Amino acid sequence: QVQLVESGGGSVQAGGSLRLSCAASGYTYSTDCMGWFRQAPGKEREGVAAIYPGGGSTVYAESAKDRFIISHDNAKNTVYLQMNSLKPEETAMYYCAADPTMDWVLSSAFLSPEHWGQGTQVTVSS
Repeated sequence: QVQLVESGGGSVQAGGSLRLSCAASGYTYSTDCMGWFRQAPGKEREGVAAIYPGGGSTVYAESAKDRFIISHDNAKNTVYLQMNSLKPEETAMYYCAADPTMDWVLSSAFLSPEHWGQGTQVTVSS
């Protein structure tokens, strides 16, 4: 059974930074990508970033480029999202996700990834 457990959320002032972590267990598809999406109150889910742990290739939503960095520790089967220069409008629940493709990150209409976790709350105050 696949489990994705997020941590690292919290409250930060605008311009601040947070690092989210996602530990994966029961996951045997080494070719799948892992990443993050978020959902703010009253808004649609949106992809943020994803990485293929095997090859290291990454994809970022336009809103995350140049400020967020996604990385993966293969030994720990953990994916990280370093978020810098956070904005109040980025207050949301952030979910770790795993899927065979990265299509869900950039799709204009959100495509649910195959697996996702319970989420971790990020609150950015102005």
